[in-house]
Amino acid sequence: MVYVSTMATDGITSTYQTCLSDLTALSINGTTTPTTDALLLCISNTFDAANTGTENSIDTFFLLYAASLVFFMQTGFAMISAGCVRINNVQNTLLKNLLDACGAAFGWYTVGYAFAYGRDPDETETTFIGNNDFVLMGVESNSFWLFQLAFAATSTTIVAGALAERCQMTAYLAYSVVLSAFVYPVVVHAIWSPTGFLNHYNLNPLFGSGMIDFAGGAVVHITGGTTALIAAIILGPRTMRFYDLAGRLLDEPTEMPGHSLSLQCLGTFILWFGWYGFNAGSIIYITEDDNYLAVPHIIINCTLAASAGCITALFLSTYISERLTGEVSFNLQYTMNGCLSGLVAITPACAVVDNWASIVIGLVAGALYLGGSKLIVKRRIDDAVDAIPVHLTNGIWGCISVGLFADPTWVNKIYHNSTHVGWFYSWGRGSADGTLLACQLVGILFVIGWVMATMIPFFSLLHWWGFLRADPLEEIVGLDIGYTGAIYKNRENKVDVHDELEAKMPEYLEEYKNRREEKALLVKAKTETRQGVLAPIPASSVHNPSIHGSSYHGRKVVTAFESLDCSSDRMSANLNLDESRASAASATSRKSESRSLR
Repeated sequence: MVYVSTMATDGITSTYQTCLSDLTALSINGTTTPTTDALLLCISNTFDAANTGTENSIDTFFLLYAASLVFFMQTGFAMISAGCVRINNVQNTLLKNLLDACGAAFGWYTVGYAFAYGRDPDETETTFIGNNDFVLMGVESNSFWLFQLAFAATSTTIVAGALAERCQMTAYLAYSVVLSAFVYPVVVHAIWSPTGFLNHYNLNPLFGSGMIDFAGGAVVHITGGTTALIAAIILGPRTMRFYDLAGRLLDEPTEMPGHSLSLQCLGTFILWFGWYGFNAGSIIYITEDDNYLAVPHIIINCTLAASAGCITALFLSTYISERLTGEVSFNLQYTMNGCLSGLVAITPACAVVDNWASIVIGLVAGALYLGGSKLIVKRRIDDAVDAIPVHLTNGIWGCISVGLFADPTWVNKIYHNSTHVGWFYSWGRGSADGTLLACQLVGILFVIGWVMATMIPFFSLLHWWGFLRADPLEEIVGLDIGYTGAIYKNRENKVDVHDELEAKMPEYLEEYKNRREEKALLVKAKTETRQGVLAPIPASSVHNPSIHGSSYHGRKVVTAFESLDCSSDRMSANLNLDESRASAASATSRKSESRSLR
């Protein structure tokens, strides 16, 4: 304490001497001695400048720390996805999680941030999209840019688990760039940019209120969840999940449990930890007004909502299981997803609702997750990690909860205007004003509509061109084998699959090995042909009738080997020449044999 007091006294003395010297040199009013008012004003301005610099440093550190926590959530998503898939798809799933972070970085850097926040400083007119600050040119705050990049990457990675075990790598990389560069930024601009039509700070906000989405319930989770739903429907379910190899509907969906609940649990805790930066960091300026008081309030609300969602999912799933089977069963996976559902639901409301409301929001979120999970299975939508009920369903519920529970006190602290608040509070005032709730509903519909309008054509084109779905044989033996060459590192490739596939797995693996070898020889032959060297080209192998030529989900299966382009004139000529050579060699051999017999 003595040291601090001494330092403070030395600072004041130094500032006084500096101001006295500067004012004396100016010779104010022809006198050499400055007035007391001028001296005090100089000292005050000096300390204000110092405080401003300190506040900027604190805000920058706070935002960078929050951005680091949000980016670390990528690890949580990766662990959950890896734990939810079968063991022969782990490498492929982890690679997709890594690629969506990289793709989001490029998309956000080039045009994403500009479309989301780019505008002239004096621009106040409502716009549909930003038009400034491309490739970081003119960006005022790099720390804010990085924080928003972490959000864009989070929205992108939500889709990874829903497409697990059956999506091509190139299609997924293309999707991550398109979403972060063109789709997600429009949603950000509409809700978070001051010139967006849904923004609460817009000079002419929607219905005089605007939408409140404090940390991204609509921007991040509804965007990612809707994209996951669209992609899962167009891509179709995993092999043997709802249909057999001939495309016939199974009596009961095949359970395809993930290979590691431990990884899923680790990922859940990592996401919970990262969510504190996700939600609390959205305050942006911790030194402004009383924002530092809002940060612990936000974190407490996150904790309560997550806990409530977790407990609801656990006991409700246990109750349902007991009613159906007569046995008590505690489901860890439902419990973990219930926790994440509570975190998703509290995201848009975390700063503007009281603690009791966060518990209610979490309780409802856990129940909605279970209902959504059962519904997508009933509709035969395959989602390995339940990303759709967790993010889409509870992103919608979270935005609606703002319109119901937004507390006037906290709305005024955060947004400096409490004219339009939650319906329950306005009903208590005697007005039953549903303006904020209406804005929330419009915002939800806008986000879902925009994502559908852009991502349905995108995924449909990928599907039509054959770039979306992995080859059926690669899907059966595991995408790790098809994309990472794991077939040569793990000879066993044991997989938890349907009995029909398990019995034929050695046959599928052998066929896949042969196909890879033939493809390599074919590529070599093409290369040698271009160089003027005639080389034999392998004939096509005998294909497994259970896979090739069969109907798969109502469409003709075309394998990777069958789709190789062998129809060029040069290749045809080479094949014909090889056949001629073989015939000539055979004839010569027969003549030699005849001479030897004579």
